Order: sequence, then structure tokens, then C-alpha cells
Amino acid sequence: MSRPTRPSRFWETLAVVIVKPLSRLLVKRDWRRGERIPRTGGVIIAANHLSWTDPVLLSHFLYNNGRWPVILAKAGLFRVPFLGRAVTSLLAIPVDRGSDEAARSLRASAQRLEDGGAILFYPEGTCTRDPDLWPMVGKTGAARLALESGAPVIPVAHWGAQELLPYGEKKPRLFPRKTFHVIVGPPVDLSKHEGKPLHASVLRDATADIMAAITEQLAELRGEKAPATPYDPAGR
Repeated sequence: MSRPTRPSRFWETLAVVIVKPLSRLLVKRDWRRGERIPRTGGVIIAANHLSWTDPVLLSHFLYNNGRWPVILAKAGLFRVPFLGRAVTSLLAIPVDRGSDEAARSLRASAQRLEDGGAILFYPEGTCTRDPDLWPMVGKTGAARLALESGAPVIPVAHWGAQELLPYGEKKPRLFPRKTFHVIVGPPVDLSKHEGKPLHASVLRDATADIMAAITEQLAELRGEKAPATPYDPAGR
């Protein structure tokens, strides 16, 4: 049986057998509004990025809510022995930032969306550099993909992965056991951008709408007020 949006049964089973028990061991769960994740059809899951561990923890959340996450991963991972074969077999898409290969990753993502897949997209492109860990200004890839494909964008915010493994550190902080909080927002309304030529200004505005939706969810999750202006690592 064809499984265009899922890996082979062998690789899916192997990943589930490893990831789910590991996730349960490492963190407690506070998962909210998972019913907002569409169970079928192409969808873009747009999330904030706090730690190298959050793709795995978010994948557990998405899997338990009926979707196999197609992750955009750094191209270097695909060249690591065994790991490269694993991430390829698990349907991850390589991203080589700062090159023409980035456009290729968007084309591959568009094909997965057409097949009905769920793309886990980090619009920031990397872990946030905001001093208080709020989402940064996003890059335009997710907005372009959404406007070209018509796929819905579901904003997902999470908190707690940075306590397990802060960005830049290699040794996890296992004790005391951390809680991984996740909340799902309603689809981002991008209707005002539909039908417009995808000029840079349109893509920036659509990206700002996506990041604002993620930030709104994170503010609710943290019980805090988000900054009025997102951090811009380029200093613009």
C-alpha cells in the first residue's frame, strides 16, 4: 500500500518505539488544543524554536494527534552515517541554508503538501536569539509555501524544551524532570494576501502574521505579555 505522507512501516515503528518512551521519560506533558490539528490533507505546522530537542518532542505531540511530521532538517545531518539514512527514511527534507538548495527544499515541501503531508516548519530558521526567548522575526519560506499551495498554516507554540537542553549546550538537564507545554492556535488568516504577486513586501507581511499567531499562543502558554516588536537578529 502506498504511504506518500508516511515512512515505511519499519521506519515508522522504529521511530515510535524509540521516541515515545524517550519523550515520556524526559518530560512531563502539558498538551493543549491538539484537536485543532487537521487529521487529513496538506497542512503547515508553524512553530517557535527553542532547543535542539523540540523537533523530537513536537513530533511526539503531532504523532499522537494523528499526523506524521515532515521535518525540514539541516542538510549536514543527511551526510552523517546511519543518521542520514534514518532521517531520509523518516521523510525529513534537507535544507542547506544560504544556497539555491533552500529553494529545492521548498519545492520538496510543496510536493509533500500536495500529497497530503504535514510539514513541521520553523519560520525563524533557527533557535530564537531573543534574550527572553520570544519568537524572532521570521523568514519568508513558510509564508511563500502557504500562499503558493493554499495549505492552512496552524500556529503551534511550545515551552519547556529549553529547560531540558538550552540552545548551544550538549548535555541535557535531566533533573528535576521538566514539563513540555504545547498549545495549538486556530489557522492563520492569510486571506488578505491571497491572489497578490509574491513580492518581498507581501511575503514579509504574511510572515509577520504567522509569527504574530505563534507569539500570541506562546503568550497564553507563558501567561505573560509578549513584546510589541519581535526581536530581529539582523538589527533592522
